Amino acid sequence: MADFDEPFKILSQESKELLHVNCKVPVVENIGSEWDITFLREYVSRNMPVLIKSGCSHYPAVKKWSSKYFIENIGENNVTVALTPNGYADGLFIKDLETLFVTPEEIKMDMSQFLTLLNNPINNVICYVQEQNSNLTSTFKSLLSDVDEEISWASKAFGKNPDAINFWMGDSRAITSMHKDPYENIYCVIKGHKDFILIPPTDLPFVPYKKYKCASFKNVTKSGFEVEYSKDCDGKVVELPWISIDPLNPDYNLYPEFKSANIYKVRVEKGDCLYLPSLWFHHVQQSHGCIAVNYWYDMDFDVKYCYYKMLEAMCQQK
Repeated sequence: MADFDEPFKILSQESKELLHVNCKVPVVENIGSEWDITFLREYVSRNMPVLIKSGCSHYPAVKKWSSKYFIENIGENNVTVALTPNGYADGLFIKDLETLFVTPEEIKMDMSQFLTLLNNPINNVICYVQEQNSNLTSTFKSLLSDVDEEISWASKAFGKNPDAINFWMGDSRAITSMHKDPYENIYCVIKGHKDFILIPPTDLPFVPYKKYKCASFKNVTKSGFEVEYSKDCDGKVVELPWISIDPLNPDYNLYPEFKSANIYKVRVEKGDCLYLPSLWFHHVQQSHGCIAVNYWYDMDFDVKYCYYKMLEAMCQQK
């Protein structure tokens, strides 16, 4: 078996000295007409996050969007709502002493029904509008005029338009477990706040993965729920690799390597934008009723991606 401990240590040391000196997300304000150039040079090319204070405060949505506004304007719209008993819509769950990767139950309801459930929380029923299929341009299309259809400075820097614009709204008990995405992400908070934990992709050797059987929550109600295994066409339970550590309560005895990870924490408040670079690990919590819109730009599959795939292969061989 290949021994990559020393190369991993060198990678950790060099990246910490060059990029992750204090593990604080830079904050900028009053971005000007040439921000796209600075953004590209200082953050996109270096694959580093940045918080833009008041970056979306000019959106009409920041003043307009509320439960009352939604009921009056889209109350009868049919929306897809993720329901879980524990708040983890895509995450780990222990069933009969076995840890599974479980996805939420997804049900259709009117927006007004969702808002009633959100504003009157029920034990063991945690709701979240979290479709990641550009739902702001489909299900919530009538709200699109309240935000920008693209982030102009981001589109200029990336040289493309967003692939998807997603609408998010949910319970404070809903938690996004740590994962990564192959997208450049501009995350805009419209109401409330989001708390992000971020880990750079160079720290992949220190972020533990395991393979888990896949399942889904079913029949989620205040009195209980079911867990149904996901099976392929041959009837075999599907498995996938997922991050096995909880950054809110890391077990360093089980995963001592996680101590070497560079951990960033940042709060994105109402009217703020966060640039979350492609392949960065992220874990998210939110205030109750938080509303957000994010713009996904497809990442460039360039030499950085090649290096990441090499690092991924080395980790799998360790």
